[in-house]
Amino acid sequence: MKALVINCSPVRTGATAEIVKLISGELSTRYDTKCICIDDYSFSFCKGCRACHKTASCVMDDASVIRDIMNEFDAADIIVSVAPSYWADIPGQYKSFIDRCTPWCNTHEPHAKIASGKKGYAVALRTGPNMPECERLIGSIEHFYGHLEIECAGHLGLTSIEYKEDVVPRKDEITAFCKTI
Repeated sequence: MKALVINCSPVRTGATAEIVKLISGELSTRYDTKCICIDDYSFSFCKGCRACHKTASCVMDDASVIRDIMNEFDAADIIVSVAPSYWADIPGQYKSFIDRCTPWCNTHEPHAKIASGKKGYAVALRTGPNMPECERLIGSIEHFYGHLEIECAGHLGLTSIEYKEDVVPRKDEITAFCKTI
């Protein structure tokens, strides 16, 4: 089985990346694991033209970049999205990716489709102590999974994490979560 772990942050070396590293390390003992960072891809914002509602594909020039990421989703059995809070929601880069995935969403016919039977997990982190903000991020990720027909199989909210050094005391909690995947 294959697992895909996504760093939904534009920061490749921060706390989110540290959590991605921990999760991928844990999962790699049981799954063929691949990590990607959303900031490694360059794509434009969705223009809202809705052409994809009729054709199940995007008409924008950079649509192949989104297809490349969706091919990673298609190849994986397990998908774990790890997102920090940017003003109480997922980072704009990941939101832009989600917007560009409209051709794959089950909100219209025809739509492109990834293989069925996938399980999705969401991990949210924030600097403050308030868990409802993490729940909002988890909700955004799980909403996206739902439209891709990925089963939402679990989530983890982590508060009071600003720097990667803040991840170390939470390692046992993250490891325990990984055992549920």
